[in-house]
Amino acid sequence: MTLAEILSSLFPEGHAVTAADGLVSGEGPFRGGRLAVIGIDGDTPLGVEGACRLAGHVLAVMRRGERTPILVAIDSDSQRMSRRDELLGLNEYLAHLAKTLLLADAKGHPTVGLIYGHSAAGAFIATALATRVLVGLPGANPSVMDLPSVARVTKLPLDRLEAMAKDTPVFAPGLDNMVKTGAVQGVLDPRAALGPQIAAVIDALPERDARDRAGRERGGRPIAEGIAAQVVREATQPDARA
Repeated sequence: MTLAEILSSLFPEGHAVTAADGLVSGEGPFRGGRLAVIGIDGDTPLGVEGACRLAGHVLAVMRRGERTPILVAIDSDSQRMSRRDELLGLNEYLAHLAKTLLLADAKGHPTVGLIYGHSAAGAFIATALATRVLVGLPGANPSVMDLPSVARVTKLPLDRLEAMAKDTPVFAPGLDNMVKTGAVQGVLDPRAALGPQIAAVIDALPERDARDRAGRERGGRPIAEGIAAQVVREATQPDARA
């Protein structure tokens, strides 16, 4: 689905969501109130200016004092790979955007990510994965890192990684693998109205991040939940040697 089709399905009565320079912002009527929408469209890379603008929209929603839900719709490239952005501290701008979404969620604004196109690396982590829950639409193609990049970082042969990806979803890009690992909660039906589907996702939001548990139950990340729990236990229990 295109962004225009998504917005028409979400807001059949009309909306005030616009896209400029690949950045999406605005809102529309939703369940007797409003649904705020931010995001990235057109496979646009996310740079320092874009991260600041999107973070500003999230903060503006919070300043209104209402518990308006926030939908983060994503069809992006990775973070903008420029020397200028890196020298300006792009990692801090991306972290700031992610933290505004986490703060909004903590302040009672349900945050839902919707991946409908491509996304990768820092842009994916700072937007879609920074929401309480992430859902997708058929045809979406998210990845934290593509396999050639993984090969360069790990020094493992690409053919070995490709073989591992067939049985280990953590190594593999794509929507189906993200569902198996628990990163994506589920895939929406583009043939049905998206408004009621997003409302159902919001109504079923878990009290805490449940991605590790979903990854274990689906077999995509069988041991991540246990390791995370052990880290929390050891970090919070008094040191027995003291």
